Amino acid sequence: MGAILGIGTTHYPPGLIPEELKPWPLVRMLKSDPRIPERLKDPANWPEPMRLEWGDDEGITSHKAHKARIFDAFRKIRREIDAFEPDFILMWGDDQYENFKEDIIPPFCVLAYERLDFKPYERLRGRPNIWGEPADKVFSHPGHHKAGRWIARRLLEQGIDMSYAYKPLHQDGLGHAFANTLLYLDLDRKGFSIPVVPVAVNCYGSSVIRFQGGSTDYSKEPDPPSPSPRRCFEMGQATARALKESSWRVVIMASSSWSHGFLTEKHHWMYPDLEADRALLEHLRAGNYRMWRDTPLAQMEAAGQQEVLNWTCLAGAMAELDYKADILDWVETWAFNAPKCMAVFKSA
Repeated sequence: MGAILGIGTTHYPPGLIPEELKPWPLVRMLKSDPRIPERLKDPANWPEPMRLEWGDDEGITSHKAHKARIFDAFRKIRREIDAFEPDFILMWGDDQYENFKEDIIPPFCVLAYERLDFKPYERLRGRPNIWGEPADKVFSHPGHHKAGRWIARRLLEQGIDMSYAYKPLHQDGLGHAFANTLLYLDLDRKGFSIPVVPVAVNCYGSSVIRFQGGSTDYSKEPDPPSPSPRRCFEMGQATARALKESSWRVVIMASSSWSHGFLTEKHHWMYPDLEADRALLEHLRAGNYRMWRDTPLAQMEAAGQQEVLNWTCLAGAMAELDYKADILDWVETWAFNAPKCMAVFKSA
């Protein structure tokens, strides 16, 4: 029987860039996003917690503390993974018009690659990274082709219509949800070589091609929707059932922040829906995972929680295993686009 460790984390892109460059989206959006009302471009008209976080330096001081908490939790997660000694990590993450584009948008796809080669700093638009590494550095991480094939087969046998791929389509074939997480799991550059099987989730659904991974509206016509929270949950359950019957030791991981300010129309695309996130957090703490399953997709999208579908896959797996969450940190924010939940899941 296989052994499983559950992990929930984030792939927060601005964490890669020094604070002095103010890489959080709100800085750029206040200057150029026409959706933001003129009166809200003045911080004096913001909610008080947001004003305090913004401070007198557009968030630089606050972001240092915000990032420090996230990185501290990543180091704890790394220690948990090292102690568990897994054969591989199965990681759910979203693809934002990176490997999957107009040629195909699968609801889910197991990336059964032999190796994961990626150039994460090309996405930084010429800005330096926190490690001072070359902008053209190519990272090469082991995949697990055999496990990826096996997982896809077992999910198909359970009635999950799972896509799979043996090689990339576009760019280096690894979306930043996976690439950034691998960078953060080796924050201290000690080396990290545990094989990874990425499983892409079409979290952005109706906007994935329409917005092409950014905020510019390329089409007025919405794309077909994401898989529903229920289907993500069921896929997570099926994954846990399969891995329980294997001989492998596996970390099951979801990587995403929660509600995103730039997706939350009711907040003028400026700050996240913390009320909706806190409700999900309480269900997570209590082990009420089926409340995640039963949340309508339209409700998640209205809250800017598209990427939470990655975590909904994880919630399904943890429900199947009857694992409980140890919340390492819940890092709320108003100004830095999205709150981050960092958690470990084990048998009660």
